[in-house]
Amino acid sequence: MNTQTNQTASDVAVLIGRFQPFHRGHVVLLQRALVSAPHVVLVLGSSFQARNAKNPFTWEERAAMIGATLTEEDRDRVSFVAVRDYYDDTLWAAAVRKAVAQSAPDAAHVALVGHFKDASSYYLNHFPKWENIVVESERAIDATCVRRVFFEAEDLDISLSVLDDMVPHAVRQYLKAWALLPHYAALVEEHRRIVAYKTAWKSAPYPPIFTTADAVVVSGGNVLLIRRGGFPGKGQWAVPGGFVEQRERLLHAAIRELAEETKLALLGTTLEGMLVDVKVFDHPDRSQRGRTITHAHFFDLQTENLPPVEASDDASHAAWIPIVELAGMEDQFFEDHFHILDSFLSLSEQGA
Repeated sequence: MNTQTNQTASDVAVLIGRFQPFHRGHVVLLQRALVSAPHVVLVLGSSFQARNAKNPFTWEERAAMIGATLTEEDRDRVSFVAVRDYYDDTLWAAAVRKAVAQSAPDAAHVALVGHFKDASSYYLNHFPKWENIVVESERAIDATCVRRVFFEAEDLDISLSVLDDMVPHAVRQYLKAWALLPHYAALVEEHRRIVAYKTAWKSAPYPPIFTTADAVVVSGGNVLLIRRGGFPGKGQWAVPGGFVEQRERLLHAAIRELAEETKLALLGTTLEGMLVDVKVFDHPDRSQRGRTITHAHFFDLQTENLPPVEASDDASHAAWIPIVELAGMEDQFFEDHFHILDSFLSLSEQGA
């Protein structure tokens, strides 16, 4: 990719995406950004989280694969900023604006380059003070299709040859090398399990909406967590919880799942008296399995003692983790569970 800027009023062009991975459709957007301003800021979304089949690459890996497609001249004009998912549009947009301002502090005029491909592109409307540069799609490529080809490979070389028309050559080579890392096999299995999970619900007359209940339990400056025993998110830290049964109240579901996964030896009636708060987490993209709305119940045991716990049911490990350590564990949590904890415990403020 080799571009020259034209004489525009923009000081910086911004391109926002997950780029999981960077494909030829993204190339068109980046080329437009490079001819629209002397400095381009690529905002890498969904950063700082644990790998999963939807977001397999870290922000550093995505920056490296995109950088590999650029000429040396263009690399000097592009900067990368990483932004986490906040599952709150207002917080997320503020974080993007802050990251861009830090990367280009003298920019008086900012242009936002994007393509309105579907409902997921609504984020482009969150920056009214930036000029919108809308790029029409020339190729029907999306990262979901690329990941499907990459993860459903019976023969990796054949899959990579299929991807030749979807991703730049430098990205194809990056994927070939990345597939040798241990992450690949685990994510292939996670992808397979998620596809099977969704297939099982295909015959439903309407797309299902799942309801879950979680238990955030604190005691003596610690929070009770589990490691997930199965896919998706195998081995990742999570808040105890699970699906609500047919004739079950939400609070009772949270307490039941807590007991099943941690064997916390407290009566349900005792826990009910220790309930401090309940919050609903309903972002449409919070779970790979489909639309899942969870109700997180915050219990404070109000004691310095840590009751004994033991992993059971869906958990492979249960432990009391010091709250002060959680901010440094963000990339080890399942789906949005770090953000669930953050909403109750203000973890991102501690890590700032």
